[in-house]
Amino acid sequence: MKIALVSPYDYPFPGGVNEHITALDKEFRALGHDTRIIAASSTDEDVLGDHVIKVSGAIAPVPFSGSTARISIAPAVWRRVKQILKKEKFDVVHVHEPGVPMLSLVVLRHSHALNVGTFHAYRESNAIYEYMRPLVQRVFNRLDGRIFVSDAVREYITRYFPGDHVIIPNGIDCARFAAPNLQPIEKFDDGRPNILFVGRMDKRKGFRHLLRAFPYIKQAIPDARLIVVGAFSDKDKAPFLRYARAHKLRGAHFVGYVSPAELPRYHRTATIFCAPNTGFESFGIVLLEAMAAGVPIVASDIAGFRTVVEQNCEGVLVPPGDEQALARAVIELLRDPERRARMRECGRRKAAQYDWGIIARRVLAYYEQLIAAQPAKQKTKSSAGQRRIVRVRHLLGLRRGRKPAPANPTAREAIAP
Repeated sequence: MKIALVSPYDYPFPGGVNEHITALDKEFRALGHDTRIIAASSTDEDVLGDHVIKVSGAIAPVPFSGSTARISIAPAVWRRVKQILKKEKFDVVHVHEPGVPMLSLVVLRHSHALNVGTFHAYRESNAIYEYMRPLVQRVFNRLDGRIFVSDAVREYITRYFPGDHVIIPNGIDCARFAAPNLQPIEKFDDGRPNILFVGRMDKRKGFRHLLRAFPYIKQAIPDARLIVVGAFSDKDKAPFLRYARAHKLRGAHFVGYVSPAELPRYHRTATIFCAPNTGFESFGIVLLEAMAAGVPIVASDIAGFRTVVEQNCEGVLVPPGDEQALARAVIELLRDPERRARMRECGRRKAAQYDWGIIARRVLAYYEQLIAAQPAKQKTKSSAGQRRIVRVRHLLGLRRGRKPAPANPTAREAIAP
């Protein structure tokens, strides 16, 4: 089957959606499918790889939900997308974040394949959806299937655009984080308790709350260490370094970007993983990665994180922005090795349910379900479109009389392995 995976964001700039697409691409190819990633990119084409189709190099940073979205708004995308779709003749076009301009919207406008959309982002409200609902609805009507990565996203989107959907969560590479031969980072492997933060310095990631909680932690546990990992620049970390120096705060180490191969070693070094995010998180990928590595969690009690962490099972959830509550939770957990051990085991078991091998097959099964349901919808479409569906059904190995999966499984059914 020939599948297009579409990212509206600068590829491969670090971010959850791009990582999700990269993982699906890898798993689909391993299962024998022919995939292409369609995206704008500030990276040179020869670096991206043959299976990545670059539509534009014009990237604009746009503030969004306490972060910055790097998207393409170049008018040339319109013609380029038409050329790509005409040439490649995809069986399935899977658009991630269908409502994000401009690439996602253009692809859906011109695609005549089976169109699937995955919705990743979560917000409590959206003015664009509120006031431009009829226009956005026209775009979403081009989707044959909708995937939400969590209940939080489902509630957010269906408030404006009700309709059939499934919930298929994000995945992680469990083997990468749980490998038994991983070695801790030598300079931090000295018996001191290590608190690990992984993320950007965006406001919604909440690092400022963790840094302000750190003096309380140091007062109770003087040898505690804070390790900060993420794709942040010297400019991004400058105000936090000034804060640490002004408060004579020792033990905070700003590592910055580390390679995917090195990241699991930092998890292996950590005593606790801390995610003090303030909101707008649809899911908890960073939490699952820590859980796969066997690291107990202290995180904010927000909708996306409650999807993967059960209070006092895999970790502790605290009110977002409450620095003293954050400090208390970390201190209590650092003082209780038996509790940490129980959380490690709970975390490993749960993380295994989200391995990319499982998630990718669920996505492919959803394609199959949608294709099986197509004949009833094809009565009003062209004979060319009908031939396309027949060809895709043949590629999937569907047999006459096979009973398709339920049209709208519950969240529990969709997430369970």
